[in-house]
Amino acid sequence: MKRMLAIFLAAVLFLDVVCAGVLFFTSAPSDEESGGEDFFTKASVVAVGSNLIQNELLIQAKDRSNTGGYDFSMVYENLKPLVSQADVAIVTQPGVISSGHTVSGELRYNAPPELGDELVKTGFDVINIATDHILDYGEEGLINTVEYWKEKPDVTAVGVYENSQDASALTMTQVNGIKFAYVSFTQGTGGNSLPENSEAVVSLAASETELGEKISFAKRKADVVIVCANWGSEFDTEVTDDMREFAAKLAEWGADVIIGTHPSNVLEAEYIQVKDRAPAFVVYSLGNVVSCSTQPNALLSGILTFDVVKNKEERTVSVENFGISGSVLHYGMNMSKIRLYPLDEYTGELASLHGINDSFDGFGVRYLNNILTDTYDKKLIGRGK
Repeated sequence: MKRMLAIFLAAVLFLDVVCAGVLFFTSAPSDEESGGEDFFTKASVVAVGSNLIQNELLIQAKDRSNTGGYDFSMVYENLKPLVSQADVAIVTQPGVISSGHTVSGELRYNAPPELGDELVKTGFDVINIATDHILDYGEEGLINTVEYWKEKPDVTAVGVYENSQDASALTMTQVNGIKFAYVSFTQGTGGNSLPENSEAVVSLAASETELGEKISFAKRKADVVIVCANWGSEFDTEVTDDMREFAAKLAEWGADVIIGTHPSNVLEAEYIQVKDRAPAFVVYSLGNVVSCSTQPNALLSGILTFDVVKNKEERTVSVENFGISGSVLHYGMNMSKIRLYPLDEYTGELASLHGINDSFDGFGVRYLNNILTDTYDKKLIGRGK
């Protein structure tokens, strides 16, 4: 009897162990539940070209306002979904935003504060202000512009500073655990210069030592370094040797992504091989995302998208999924109702109503797509796919 009882108890104990083991293994969390996915974090980036606010745009925005100010919402509303969904959205803003000067969109550029407000509403959060028009209204215009952007808590302006102390500090943001550093420069200032006793600083391509040191320092401190380059001529239709040589220097100093602006047309993109690290990527010009151009080629601008992926366990960062799509500057007859459309949402019917048809034969969706495919490698065309 005792022997049978011992066998029974042993069997019960065995079943308890088996059941406990089953419970243990079936209740163990999956990789996803245990945080395996947390080893990786990602941030999406979108960048557009120069936002050149010319007189006709100002007139239309003034006419649309019910408050006596300016209403730019119509211009950007079709681009807002793409821009606002990105973790980081970058735009270059030529000219100044200076309440101390008359609003102007011809030769000298001074946009009203409503323009900057609308860029923020659209979803842009990094504003490159180092352009050839930043000194259109001298030191005062520059300082007013810097102060305007400083009052926007969710916006980072880069490339122009009130003093050398601000200029020496890195411009950085952290998104999804990824540290971004932004550096920008302009090749020229339209023949204008700061007073000799001015403390203000415009980041210039000619100041290679300072620029190189800043980018190298940024590379040591950040996960990814994005450089905005305002270079070349507005009439450039091809990448110049000077651009290529300078892009190679930027990459060698530590730039991961170089975003070119100033030429009115889109210019090619390429990878730049760099010793001991992943290649840098440069798009030489995204063109003018907004303007009042009557040149057919300039009605298409580029939209650059890419992802930054960080492996927190291995402490590695990759910049990947580069893509370039198009943005169309649309207006009606006599340049009425200026607004933007993503190229992949632009229809033949809209193209047939474009005001450019009065002076140019052959405009249409195919024409715009041909510019994109003739400029960029087909592997790049698309939204980061």
